[in-house]
Amino acid sequence: MTVTGRVFGVLRLSPEVFEEIEADHKANGQALAIVVIGTLAAGLGGGQYGGPARMLLEMIGAVVGLITWAALTYVLGVRLMPEPQTRSNVGELLRVMGYATTPGFFSAFGAIPIAGRVVPYVVSLWLLGTFTIGVRQALDYRSTFRALVVVVVGWLFWVWTRDFGIPWAWSLLF
Repeated sequence: MTVTGRVFGVLRLSPEVFEEIEADHKANGQALAIVVIGTLAAGLGGGQYGGPARMLLEMIGAVVGLITWAALTYVLGVRLMPEPQTRSNVGELLRVMGYATTPGFFSAFGAIPIAGRVVPYVVSLWLLGTFTIGVRQALDYRSTFRALVVVVVGWLFWVWTRDFGIPWAWSLLF
């Protein structure tokens, strides 16, 4: 399947597409490109606050954040909350979660007056859906609810440590 086909499959929350991405060891660069494009779209939608330097920092932060979140998801989903059939690795999670950021492309519409107020909420809910289905497939879960819990707990922990500058919290994981 082409990258475009995968992008549309992710937007439709197609489990089969997430399975294909998980299995394609050559899709790492594609997943990274999707994260970067989504970050650019968010920068455009937010009015490019801070200029090009800020957008570059946001891109770097998005990539580092995704790696961190994938590692957290691995620990939570494979080590702490696995189902009997759970088999995964961080590389699979990075690919799937990178592609799961696809709805971020629509963040660019945040620059449209009036509609721009709704766009972040729609994109956020869509991202929750893509991450949940992607993690469910990558971790071979049967339970969508379990995948949702892993996604939300990982995200909350990542936000908590990032926003409150608690580096010692990472020592709990490694």
